[in-house]
Amino acid sequence: MTGKAEVEQARALIESKVGSSFKPTLGIVLGSGLSKVGEELIEHHGGVAIPYGEIPSFPTSTVAGHKGRLVCATKDGVDVIIMQGRVHFYEGYQPAEVAFPIRVMGALGIKTLMVTNSSGGMGEGFKAGDLMLIEDHLNLTGNNPLVGPNEPSFGPRFPDMTETYPKNLRELAISRARALNINLQSGVYAGVLGPTYETPAEIKMLKTLGASAVGMSTVYESIAASHMGLPVLGIACITNLAAGISPRKLTHEEVTENAAKASEQFCQLVMSLIDSLATVN
Repeated sequence: MTGKAEVEQARALIESKVGSSFKPTLGIVLGSGLSKVGEELIEHHGGVAIPYGEIPSFPTSTVAGHKGRLVCATKDGVDVIIMQGRVHFYEGYQPAEVAFPIRVMGALGIKTLMVTNSSGGMGEGFKAGDLMLIEDHLNLTGNNPLVGPNEPSFGPRFPDMTETYPKNLRELAISRARALNINLQSGVYAGVLGPTYETPAEIKMLKTLGASAVGMSTVYESIAASHMGLPVLGIACITNLAAGISPRKLTHEEVTENAAKASEQFCQLVMSLIDSLATVN
């Protein structure tokens, strides 16, 4: 179950681990191979790690590159809660289960959500290792985490998605990337079901639809956040060029390897954004 009662049970367990004085204003979801931010907060900022399996109703990661634990830490006076790894529809979870951790972070009090992922790149001039700011998304999974009875305490029956990724958050990320001399690409993210990688024909279709990156996550989390009135900043790590663009066959090992190579710049950008994102709203 993923309703209000289950969210409250999960919230209570987390608060029992970190204390009621911990009031996170920022939530971050880390994608495949991008767990370094969590490690940094544990090592240098006294972060507490809670395995997903200890949290009631919390879905457990099964994919390599996803640590499957929640990191709660305080950086420069900002309480932040981080998912080191996520779950996916293709693992057998329902969309509402994929979105459940976002509901829990909302119940804990976050005001802004940052979502990150490892993606296949198809934008002009994109290369493996680039970071891409998500301007908008295409939900091409054929499903939605809001299907079923609506919980009014979460949000309205028909939420508006016009500004899921607000311009002010994107401008902030661009400014911080420029200050760090990080080349930040920008584009539309296409969320697909997986677990197969896309065919060359599908990549041509996605490019025609206006997508610059494609992956198997993120859209359900962003929809749930928007439903709760939480603004989203999205950053995709381009870990490979998509089918028909790359001369090599695609593998998950390549994805996690290239994510690890890009993790230094990724970590720098995310860490530099924490204090600003916590106060921008």
